[in-house]
Amino acid sequence: MHPPRRPRLLTALLLTPLLTGCFASPGDGDGDGGGTADGKDGSRLRVALAFPPAENLSPYGADATILSRLGVTEGLTALDANGAAAPALAASWRRENDRSWLFTLREAQFQDGTRVTPTAVVTALTRAGRAEPAPAALAGVTLTAEADGATAVRITTTAPDPVLPLRLASPGLAVLAPKAYEDQNAVDPVGTATGPFALTEVTGSTAAALDRFDDYWGGRAQASGIDARFIADGTARANALRTGQIDVAEAIPVAQAATLDAGSRRETATTRTTSLFLNTESGVFKDASLRAAARAAVDTTALADGVYEGHADPGAGIYGPAVTWAEAKRIAPVGRVRAGRPDGAPITLATYDNRPELPEVAQVLKQQLEKAGFTVTLEVREYARLESDALAGKFDAFVGARNSLLDTGDPVSLLAGDFTCDGGYNLALLCDKDVDRAVARAQAVADTDRRQDAALAAEARVLGTDAVVPLVHQRVITGVAGTVGGVLLDPYERTLVGTGTRR
Repeated sequence: MHPPRRPRLLTALLLTPLLTGCFASPGDGDGDGGGTADGKDGSRLRVALAFPPAENLSPYGADATILSRLGVTEGLTALDANGAAAPALAASWRRENDRSWLFTLREAQFQDGTRVTPTAVVTALTRAGRAEPAPAALAGVTLTAEADGATAVRITTTAPDPVLPLRLASPGLAVLAPKAYEDQNAVDPVGTATGPFALTEVTGSTAAALDRFDDYWGGRAQASGIDARFIADGTARANALRTGQIDVAEAIPVAQAATLDAGSRRETATTRTTSLFLNTESGVFKDASLRAAARAAVDTTALADGVYEGHADPGAGIYGPAVTWAEAKRIAPVGRVRAGRPDGAPITLATYDNRPELPEVAQVLKQQLEKAGFTVTLEVREYARLESDALAGKFDAFVGARNSLLDTGDPVSLLAGDFTCDGGYNLALLCDKDVDRAVARAQAVADTDRRQDAALAAEARVLGTDAVVPLVHQRVITGVAGTVGGVLLDPYERTLVGTGTRR
């Protein structure tokens, strides 16, 4: 998003492993099948993605996840199946003191044939730190990277950051070859990343071609390449899979799930929550009592059972059931005011159609809000044409689906990016001193259990403002052709295609 975009983003396993500094490589036994042993060329995969590039495939914004899901980019670390930091371009790491970490690199090559060196990593992280807008994972964080000999990088933060290895797993902090940064105004991921597949051609916002990177450190991919299509319409994605035009389709709409053979549907519990964000900065919902009235008007069970046909759970909080520790620790919202009377107050409710359920959710919300006394105008666009206006506060209310652990895997970082005065993905434009203090306290906590408690205390403060109304916690349906194996069904939605994905 391009107006001033304020910088933006599990269990007990999340934080503890970060401090051990001794890890096994994910290249073996990570469930993706590894590379081919016989050296034969596999078939090309045909993949349909729901979101067209919004930022020319910049590695710093929403497009970073596209690059990650297609197996193009990697960072120093990755998230494992339990949501803990695992090795990627860094083979191991250790914490030197409260502000400094030393990462030891593995032997790896960029797709342009140059080696992954400490100097190259420093260049990548330095450029990310200067990016405008800043990558979500760096919301509220300033880091400095410097080479330490021939194989290590020291990363220092201005304030203690106990979850730095988790933060560095963000798709927005991918490491690219020095060649990618030659243009001071843009970063070019074509042929400059480290993943098993290299971008070779991008056709605007409609398609991209990728070839296998045979020198990938994690093993040679089984597929010879990927032909990716960006298809915003969910019905069109399902039809393309059903008619054999594509092999893998992400985000199959609930309404289309029954049209696919049972064997071609994969349902994955995710940390994605669909929420109603209310503009606290201007317009009708600057009044907290009218935000409370909107929240009271919402029936989340009707959304989960009706719109999502049971493929979602009613909204419980910012963190849903997939964040297993949250339910037992959650506390009641703090600071809520009494609901006011809408008296016909006019509001504009916006959402996007890349996730086909969202317009229907918005339509049901429109009816619920009108029943409560609001006058509602509904606006639906493609996400790429909506995001900047949403972040600029041009709507009174916004319905969006957000993976709460996508950017860093850290629940506190989500709150910092989405709900603080300096948050860069702050769709509610919330700036509340009590929220900021609660988030700052949580950011300072290193102990896993105490950090979770602090995160939920901050969540209670956020929910108390009624700036956000959690609607449903989603399960994602991926369409996979019967001839395809090794698709990566990731609750964090960072990966989709790996070395073992094949047809």
